[in-house]
Amino acid sequence: MCQVEFEMACAAVKQLKGPVSDQEKLLVYSFYKQATQGDCNIPAPPATDVKAKAKWEAWNENKGMSKTDAMRIYVAKVEELKKNDSG
Repeated sequence: MCQVEFEMACAAVKQLKGPVSDQEKLLVYSFYKQATQGDCNIPAPPATDVKAKAKWEAWNENKGMSKTDAMRIYVAKVEELKKNDSG
């Protein structure tokens, strides 16, 4: 896995035209954050901030995963979304 593939996937995800479920968005977000920042290093937001709490929980579930593994999974997930996007 190289940085270039990851960066290309980051650009490709922004080009998706079809609908992407909230669950898929959270997955992609969580692996992106793990790949770029490592383990979740911010306190949990209040439960009243539903969107922020969901994002925090998704990222925190990846705790302990290496940045390289997160990049690999991110790229694979984006490729899967691209295939679904093209029909």
